Amino acid sequence: MKNIKSYIVQIIGAVMTLALFTACENDDHVPEFTLTGPSDEVAFQNTFLDEYLLSTETADNIAERFVWNEVNFGVQTEVSYQLVGSISENFDAESDYDSGALLITNDAVDVSFLLKMADELGLDDDPSTDDIPNTGTLYFKVTAFAGSGEGTDAQSTTSEVVELPITLVEKSVESGDTVRDITSWGVVGSGYNDWGAFEDAPFYTTDTDGVYVAYVNLLDGEIKFRENNDWTNNYGDTDADGTLDAGGDNIVVTAGDYKITMNLNDNTYTMEEYSWGVVGSGYNDWGGAGPDAKFFYDYTTDTFKVGVKLLDGEIKFRLNNDWGTNYGDTGADGTLDDGGDNIVSVAGYYMITLDFNAGTYTMEETELLGVVGSGYNDWGNAGDDYILTEVNPGVWVGENVELIDGEIKFRVNEAWDSDYGDSGADGTLDPGGDNIAVTAGTYLIKLDLSEGGSSAYSLNAR
Repeated sequence: MKNIKSYIVQIIGAVMTLALFTACENDDHVPEFTLTGPSDEVAFQNTFLDEYLLSTETADNIAERFVWNEVNFGVQTEVSYQLVGSISENFDAESDYDSGALLITNDAVDVSFLLKMADELGLDDDPSTDDIPNTGTLYFKVTAFAGSGEGTDAQSTTSEVVELPITLVEKSVESGDTVRDITSWGVVGSGYNDWGAFEDAPFYTTDTDGVYVAYVNLLDGEIKFRENNDWTNNYGDTDADGTLDAGGDNIVVTAGDYKITMNLNDNTYTMEEYSWGVVGSGYNDWGGAGPDAKFFYDYTTDTFKVGVKLLDGEIKFRLNNDWGTNYGDTGADGTLDDGGDNIVSVAGYYMITLDFNAGTYTMEETELLGVVGSGYNDWGNAGDDYILTEVNPGVWVGENVELIDGEIKFRVNEAWDSDYGDSGADGTLDPGGDNIAVTAGTYLIKLDLSEGGSSAYSLNAR
């Protein structure tokens, strides 16, 4: 019996020794994992704008929230993401924006960062520097990587590079230390652009930070206010009480010309009928032969302008096609006088400018572009051309232009000495180019013949 017990003890000891040896040997063995390639390529999921308007007034706003898909590298290890932006398409210049390692699949980039990159591109917002551009392109990409993303077994995937066309909003008009800029906010809706069929009507800065104003022609319908032509940030009015509600109800509107003031300091807004026009025997038989010639707001000079064909006669300027508020010129000295004397007009083509800051007006005989064609006035045989207004340098607009099926062109002072068409049907104006085919409808027309501009035009149906 004693020998049997001794034998069992020896066996147990041997087993324990073997187990201990095996455990110690396993402690030195680290499992190795080999990363395979990612199951998905990383790619941006958000929709980018055709143009990003940048200004110091909106520096704290989000310019774009980059969103991308989640990537799986086939092992249970941490996946990180890095968003970088550069002024160089090849990213051979030092990246101006670097998010660092992110564990989430999105990153918001503020306007301030894009302004910094614009400065690196050599852009400026001074309209007097014709040799320095205010437009350019920035480049962004995102990379997904497993773990630290370093070492011989590192695996990563990088998205395609996206281009962000940027425009620095030019500043020119000073009011104290303030300038008039286009803001990132706009008016959208069935009452303006069919909920985004074309760009939103812009709000402009005022003397008060956070208080913006828009001058807009509306249709019967509904509107909201949104930022960057996108729905990420938008305001409505849920109780129809003049309070801005984030994501609130649509605002019901009736057709007409309005001045909309949006106050982001106390989240309120106001809408008032607002339209200055030319009236008189020198234009529309004192209102008996049609509506007044409407002035458009020029933010680059903080004035109101209209391109108009005048007759021999007299004119005045009045608000909302009504005599409640009107201006003439009692001393014929270029001063706007409330209820003043009629202003003598001589037949010709004029750019009229109202400067309410200075209390003055100017009438400059000039060359004006107009719409002509079988799609409007039978090539001039069925009435005058539709005269456009140069609202900013080189930028011309026409509002609620009634076209019929046919063709049109743009010509200067209703003569064929200078005209524009579109030979390639590519949305670019060509001097003396081919006729532009149009279909019946009411249009907002815009031409860009500014220096350094794209010579683009748009016919937006309303």
